[in-house]
Amino acid sequence: MLEEETARERVLDAAEELYYQRGVQAVGMDAVRNASGVSLKRLYRLYPSKGDLVEAYLRRRDAQLLQRLVGYVDTVDGTPQDRVLAVFDWLYSWFSESDYRGCAFINSYGELGAASPAVAEAARKHKAAFRRRVADLVAAAGLPASLADQLSLLAEGAITTAAISRTPEPARTARDAAQALIEVSRTAA
Repeated sequence: MLEEETARERVLDAAEELYYQRGVQAVGMDAVRNASGVSLKRLYRLYPSKGDLVEAYLRRRDAQLLQRLVGYVDTVDGTPQDRVLAVFDWLYSWFSESDYRGCAFINSYGELGAASPAVAEAARKHKAAFRRRVADLVAAAGLPASLADQLSLLAEGAITTAAISRTPEPARTARDAAQALIEVSRTAA
């Protein structure tokens, strides 16, 4: 069973790297086989279709990204408001990675969302989970609940803009806007 789990991890590692770097449609199962070193027969036993592999890749990516976000925010010393703003600091760190190519969910949805209800659902679930994380931080800071939607939208715009512009600076711009929204919401209360 350990061998099966190792093969599954190698396939997912290869799929994640290839799909994220090149796009889902551009990568065939042969490329995943070659990159993972897992035979095509075993690959199809683990993931009977490319759609199954894409769904597993997105589930794994969802867990990893949200875990990284929470882990980063949890290390922030300061006020609850500082923890809200830390979301944008985390984004800056992510955008600064040499292999950053935007959001895997937005990318996959753009490629397959209209044709694959499973990909569309994975993207919706990921975005909802991200928004919930932001909402939890907003609530912990005693800020108006409506701020969660605004800050999530700022983050999503920064994610896309950073991918297109190939610079992490949209995270800083979004952080400044988030700070302004927080200040306005505090004075309005």
